[in-house]
Amino acid sequence: MNKETTTASHTAPSQERKHTAGATKKIWYRLDLSAIVYPTLQRRDFSSVYRLSVVLKEPIRPDILQQAVDASLVRFPTYKTAIRKGLFWRYLEPNKRPGPFVREDIRNFCMPMPFKAGNRYLIRIYYYNCRISLEAHHSLGDGSGGMYVLQTITAEYLRLLGHQIDCGYFVKDIHETPPAEEFEDAYMRYANSKLCPKRTGAKAYRVRGTKEPFYTFHVIDGIMSVSEVMKVAKSYQASLTEYLNAVLLYALLQKQKDDHPLHLKPVKIAMPVNLRRFFPSKTLRNFITMIYPGVDPRLGEYSFDEIVSQVHHYMRYYINEKFLRGDITTNANTKRNPLIRITPLFIKDYVVKQFYSRIQDKSSSAGLTNMGAIRVPENMEPYIDRMDIYMGQPFSSRTNCAIVSFEDTLTINFASCIVEADVERYFFRKLVQDGIHVKIESNRF
Repeated sequence: MNKETTTASHTAPSQERKHTAGATKKIWYRLDLSAIVYPTLQRRDFSSVYRLSVVLKEPIRPDILQQAVDASLVRFPTYKTAIRKGLFWRYLEPNKRPGPFVREDIRNFCMPMPFKAGNRYLIRIYYYNCRISLEAHHSLGDGSGGMYVLQTITAEYLRLLGHQIDCGYFVKDIHETPPAEEFEDAYMRYANSKLCPKRTGAKAYRVRGTKEPFYTFHVIDGIMSVSEVMKVAKSYQASLTEYLNAVLLYALLQKQKDDHPLHLKPVKIAMPVNLRRFFPSKTLRNFITMIYPGVDPRLGEYSFDEIVSQVHHYMRYYINEKFLRGDITTNANTKRNPLIRITPLFIKDYVVKQFYSRIQDKSSSAGLTNMGAIRVPENMEPYIDRMDIYMGQPFSSRTNCAIVSFEDTLTINFASCIVEADVERYFFRKLVQDGIHVKIESNRF
């Protein structure tokens, strides 16, 4: 069935269309510009799933957590949905099935999320000891949207335990009606540049890792002081994000050397940029774009200071409102193309899969995302120890890195599905060499 012509508007639940028989309305939500791609890449051993976690200072009570989930998800209607296929596009529809149910955590998390499993929910809620974790499919939204859901659930959980918790920052009022702007595809509002920048670049170096058996997911967490890392970054005249990008590039260069390749390749990082910093929006959907800081060892040997300088100037050049507007306009033009709009979904899926696997996925050596410093209401702070974020299973054999901080605790979380941990080892060794104290946690034996 073609949902373009037979269903209600995608902007907000209040905008409904009634059938001519005067019967019931039907609510549904179009996938945003980024979300269109994620279901297309779905396969048996891969889903675009990420995880956000909050570590409290007391063990979790699962019965109370379930009550908090049930009460809070009503506030986030696009997260209480199931994904459906139309003739031309996929879409989200409200999910009234029981769930999602709180579960005890598993060792190999961020597992693929089949669309018909788990009562068709695209989120999972786990607990372990003092940790609450939210896993979400990227079709629903990016990490910022997911953080609103997780922190609102956590705040309601603490309230049910008898604590006074205010709203603010990532904590929403569960009794308010969600504003329409939270559901918008913000890309389409700001995709109005008169120039679409070209995307060129050589294929990047790829880590040749030994693939682990199906459903094996390795994580390595580095926990350190924000102030220590900031001090070191400042010594290189770089921001914290620039410094950590440089450290990851350094680790990847070392790994490429170890491989003794016949021909060197550029080393590049796929780094999402939160567009809300540049374009005002309250959307809880996806609103990010990618940049690719890197170095090309074919030009010569890079010292670490040179890597930092390269990353610093790259980010200052590309992370600005003008360039980002042009970038999202390039993406939006494909969705606006009349021919593409009327192309059947199965053809779109085939073309996107070929483009992603042959071009897009080969344009970077690793992924790195930085959620930045997470703030919560002041009376919620005493109950939280730290935050974690994981990018989930990589599409191909490599490692991904995610960074988040709370107060003075910085966590750097690596995730991979390969045996080797050489990149992670080089990364944390470099931090220690620079005088940063690092505590390591892992689910590896």
